[in-house]
Amino acid sequence: MTNPAEKLVDLLDLEQIEVNIFRGRSPQESLQRVFGGQVAGQALVAAGRTTEGDRPVHSLHAYFLRPGRPGVPIVYQVERVRDGRSFTTRRVVAVQQGRTIFNLTASFHKPEPGFDHQLPMRRAVPGPEDLPTVVDEVREHLGGLPEALERMARRQPFDIRYVDRLRWTPDEVEGAEPRSAVWMRAVGPLGDDPLVHTCALTYASDMTLLDAVRIPIEPLWGPRGFDMASLDHAMWFHRPFRADEWFLYDQESPIATGGRGLAQGRIYDREGRLLVSVVQEGLLRPYGPRHMDGTNGDATPGVTT
Repeated sequence: MTNPAEKLVDLLDLEQIEVNIFRGRSPQESLQRVFGGQVAGQALVAAGRTTEGDRPVHSLHAYFLRPGRPGVPIVYQVERVRDGRSFTTRRVVAVQQGRTIFNLTASFHKPEPGFDHQLPMRRAVPGPEDLPTVVDEVREHLGGLPEALERMARRQPFDIRYVDRLRWTPDEVEGAEPRSAVWMRAVGPLGDDPLVHTCALTYASDMTLLDAVRIPIEPLWGPRGFDMASLDHAMWFHRPFRADEWFLYDQESPIATGGRGLAQGRIYDREGRLLVSVVQEGLLRPYGPRHMDGTNGDATPGVTT
């Protein structure tokens, strides 16, 4: 498989090794830690594989407890908490080398009729066709891509296009509001299984969300002055969607203090319908002496975004 979207589908196709136990691959990457979206997406696959197919997930709440190690399989243990008439609840613990690195609780709801309302999008934005890919924007600014970035770009399963021009210098960052928006879609078809699309979007939801926290602090591209780690992650799924069609990820950070930053995201389709709501808190610390587990000081949480 050469298409990164196909590789993502394969990454989300867990091996069932017992009734409620699944094993996921963790590719050998140059990254210091396993990408948090990968663990969240795989955990949601494990939960979904133990539910009835007519009950899509409507919410998840997760904590990143330890950094995962690339190249080492991750085992997902599912607890069947409740199977009700309308709702199903699952709890998933991710274990790597005998240590819990992540846990997730997901709730599934059998669709039913109800009333509708939503707040409009906070601003009008250009369409994705009118924006450069993030790879093209970086390549234009740098006059080319370093080899490491070129390899990373070829493996990227999502096309990402920033609505606002990237800031490259500290002077451009000064006074910037803690807001960001990107268009995203998988770089190839993901098939027709709704669970795959939900888990692929869960993967993508961790890719840019903490940008909103970083924007007032430093340029998003270039040398980083802060170590970043996702602490927790919550999502609410409002409407059906396809992750291989364009969606707008509108992000903002209402507060950052005490080494932690809170980010909120709203995911819309091209018609402006709200599909998914996301909230995440991240740890941001100035770089300092590093521990073997990839954290600073006495920190033990997290998977970097």
